[in-house]
Amino acid sequence: MMELSEYTPAVATLIIGSFSLLVLSRLSQRAAEIDGRSLILQLVFWGSGLAVIVALIVALPLEADVRGQILSLIGVVLTAIIALSSTTFVSNAMAGIMLQATRPFKPGDFILVNGVFGRVTRRALVSTRIQTETRDFTNLPNLLLVTHPVTVQHREGTIIQADVSLGYDIHHSLAEHELLKAAASAGLTDPYVLVAELLDHAVVYRAAGFLEDVVNPLTARSQLRQKMLDELHAAGIEIASPNIVAQRQQSGDTQTLPEKVLAKVARNPVQKPETKIFDRAHAAANTEALREEIREIKAEIDTQEEQIKTASDEMRASEALVLESLEQRLTWLESQEKELTK
Repeated sequence: MMELSEYTPAVATLIIGSFSLLVLSRLSQRAAEIDGRSLILQLVFWGSGLAVIVALIVALPLEADVRGQILSLIGVVLTAIIALSSTTFVSNAMAGIMLQATRPFKPGDFILVNGVFGRVTRRALVSTRIQTETRDFTNLPNLLLVTHPVTVQHREGTIIQADVSLGYDIHHSLAEHELLKAAASAGLTDPYVLVAELLDHAVVYRAAGFLEDVVNPLTARSQLRQKMLDELHAAGIEIASPNIVAQRQQSGDTQTLPEKVLAKVARNPVQKPETKIFDRAHAAANTEALREEIREIKAEIDTQEEQIKTASDEMRASEALVLESLEQRLTWLESQEKELTK
């Protein structure tokens, strides 16, 4: 009877530990679709499993030397496992923790990494699952997402663009006019057209615009290309992409130049496309410039306060006015900074 009672702590530890691990496993499965909670529960599950093993060994009625040898063996095994899998599991797990801390994207975002485009459906400890354009699922190792650039589609709208090659006999203003019509017909706001490249056989134009509905980027790109085809064909403009070989009988002194455009053709809007494309970068630059000015004003205030301390009675009043002006300027700048960082 005494011998069985010696195993009671170990049995109790095993039962409680197994029940705890079962509960954590169920919670982890239920939280599989919740990004942050799933990662935390997986870490807790693995840590709890190790803690249960150690607690079970401590609870067993073993001699101190034997218990120490078993714990040492477990430590050696864990060290060997970590060393052997350091380039795979541990690296991906650390990358998963890093992604959880930085949160560059979340479930529902469209991402492009290493040529793979899709929508994030789940993030786990060692991998991230995305659903691709073919509705299939692709599991990306978290280490790949940390070591490679990840393009995340802007949640508040993105730029949709498409390229087309037109011949040198088409005036650029006419091509721009038709492509602007195509972008507007495709439902894009703030459309613009860029001359992307001058090839040997054609000119590459890039039609683009702002898409507010970021849920359907594939449809938006397809619709933009469809409208480009419709507008260019309706205007009688021949598309020269991919490369075409056309033999036309011409005299030796004939030049391939566009006809003069007599009618006034609508050009790009006054607002430059960079204003919309780099809106966050512009905002960050303005905020940084504002903070730099705030630092300079604070330094001037400190200098002015020192001057007031050493100024004569006649000059103290004027120096106090300068200090008051600087403090008002600082208050206004700080209010502007709060508005920009909302």
